[in-house]
Amino acid sequence: MRSVSGWSAFSLKSSALRLTVCACAALAVVLFVSARRAPVSAQRTKAADAPVTCATCHAGVVNEYAHAPMRHAMEPEGANPALDTHPDLRLTQNGYSYSVQTRDGKSMYTVTDGKETITLPMHWFFGTHSQTWVLEKDGKYYESMVSYFYRPQALATTPGDQKIMPHTLTEAMGRALPIWETRECFDCHGSGVKAGEALVPENVKPGLDCEHCHAGAEQHMADAQKGDFKALPVSLKRLDAESVSTFCGQCHRSFDAVLRNGWHGPAFVRFSPYRLALSRCFSGNDPRISCLACHDPHRTVSHDPAYYDAKCLACHGEQAHRVAAATPMAVPKTCPVARKNCVSCHMPKVDLPGGNQQFTDHFIRVVKSGEAYP
Repeated sequence: MRSVSGWSAFSLKSSALRLTVCACAALAVVLFVSARRAPVSAQRTKAADAPVTCATCHAGVVNEYAHAPMRHAMEPEGANPALDTHPDLRLTQNGYSYSVQTRDGKSMYTVTDGKETITLPMHWFFGTHSQTWVLEKDGKYYESMVSYFYRPQALATTPGDQKIMPHTLTEAMGRALPIWETRECFDCHGSGVKAGEALVPENVKPGLDCEHCHAGAEQHMADAQKGDFKALPVSLKRLDAESVSTFCGQCHRSFDAVLRNGWHGPAFVRFSPYRLALSRCFSGNDPRISCLACHDPHRTVSHDPAYYDAKCLACHGEQAHRVAAATPMAVPKTCPVARKNCVSCHMPKVDLPGGNQQFTDHFIRVVKSGEAYP
């Protein structure tokens, strides 16, 4: 009896022990699963509450655009690669001495005639490789008389200001900017300038954000946060060549803008929409000859002439020649000389006055040796 009773007692104890162990194990599983589920739920809530940005849906384009020239059309104060690597720039011209000194992310612009000196802090840096600066003195804005040029890696006269002969130290410091031009400078190189509102340079974000070209992007993101994808920014891809030229020409200068202002000469070769419109092949409605046919604004510009061959041959290649011959369109000529490196002959490089910077002339034409700049 004892052995039976003992065995029974042992069995009961063992059963109780097994039940306890099982209960603890079950509780541990529940706690483990709960612990696993809590962060996931929190993550989902956090993801749902996270603000929608352009990168949420267009990560590839946004990542590429981070390195594009337009994204760096205006460099932020304290993070300027060009001046950080050239902390002590100097130039003497027209009886005035200039210096641009950078220390601990702060840059100072100084001009002196040997008797008097003007030194101003630099806050606004326009351009990435080569740079011009907007300076503030006594509540007025000035375009710096000298700029940094990447080609010689030195200071030289700002493009367009070569004919200015300063008579005072302030005139030597920079060219006084009217309100409309100051606004254009910040609007074309930065983001956040609002139409109808007073310009506050300190509030302008360096570089062009998505909203700058894609009007309605901010509202689109706000709607997307709520799951509404009905309203989309206007697609620039659907614009014809003339409209694209006008759109890009808001900052890069259109044909009409150049004519209205009476600009002429090599200094204005940098206004590519205006130069492109001079081309005989520019019809205004052919997408093969628009700014976007050769350049993706979201990417860095290719400087390889071979990259553009396919663009040229889309009109002047043999296949395009055969297609055009069967349509009412004018038959494009096929180059009798070569099928490679087209731009090296038909879109020559032009030096700006002073030779410190070079631009590709977008006036597509047969270039004759020794001819004057057209």
